Amino acid sequence: MSASGDSGAGPVMSARTLGDSDVSVTSLGFGGAAVAGLFEDVGEEAAAAAVDAAWAAGIRYFDTAPHYGVGVSERRLGAALRSRPRDSFTLSTKVGRVLEPHDGGGDDRADGFAVPATHRRRWDFSADGVRRSLEDSLDRLGLDRVDLVLLHDPDEHGEQAIEEAYPALEELRAQGVVRAIGVGMNQTRMLTRFVTDTDIDAVLCAGRYTLLEQGALDSLLPAAVAAGKSVIIGGVFNSGLLANPAPDATYDYATAPGALVGRALRMRDVTEAHGVPLRAAALRFPFGHPAVSSVLLGARSAEEVHDAVEQFHRTLPEAVWDGLRAQDLLRADVPVPGRRAT
Repeated sequence: MSASGDSGAGPVMSARTLGDSDVSVTSLGFGGAAVAGLFEDVGEEAAAAAVDAAWAAGIRYFDTAPHYGVGVSERRLGAALRSRPRDSFTLSTKVGRVLEPHDGGGDDRADGFAVPATHRRRWDFSADGVRRSLEDSLDRLGLDRVDLVLLHDPDEHGEQAIEEAYPALEELRAQGVVRAIGVGMNQTRMLTRFVTDTDIDAVLCAGRYTLLEQGALDSLLPAAVAAGKSVIIGGVFNSGLLANPAPDATYDYATAPGALVGRALRMRDVTEAHGVPLRAAALRFPFGHPAVSSVLLGARSAEEVHDAVEQFHRTLPEAVWDGLRAQDLLRADVPVPGRRAT
């Protein structure tokens, strides 16, 4: 899909290592759900162009999962990255859902992806399931390794994930098959348990530490700092609401409640009064906390990547954060980032 290699690439973004591992992630990462047709169809060429734009902008961390478009994300990211020097980027994928062939036709829209339903997902947090899932992911990616493997959404499988899946990941890390391990979820309680009770390197927290809500500040982020673990933030726009607040905006993958739309619109009024688009403040907000190593962009096109990177690099006056606090739109105890991104 992509043959551009390093052509046209500018400087690489600043990077941080995850926990005690030697795996580094750039400040902005590329989240692979959108290019797998999340919510709406995305063509092969558009997906490839989005990855190329991220690379040219200096992004070197790419995240995917079997769940995203029942394997479409992994295949597209693998094709787009295969021509790049393997040691020049960091790649993460996830385990917990094993894909099994499905020939019944139809599409995957019931699970949020506008792609053919070529496979079905089967939950599996057993040790064998972890190993099979990783092997299948490598086949779809067409690459020899991934750097970070995350347990994906073990909400209803917590004990099996702790007792079977996590030890399997720990063994794979000890064997050098993967270089870092962690957990990715849309909640903070179980993520905090993994941070305090296991030897993971990082967690991916989606939607729970954003300009709109800061539940992760109560337990997860302090626990991560205390344990020396890293936090990657996904869902920074809360599924789209903070990118473009409107009555039909999405929040947590569904239509946003009216009260939240109203809150987001008030936030936009404050940020724009200081010459700052709301999405710029939303992108930069998580970096105020020292536990945060990277924010994932969920871009579906080169244009969306260009816009996000431009917003990320904007100068944000402190008055933006002061204004949000004055309107009771941001907690007083939330740490905020500096004026410019690094």
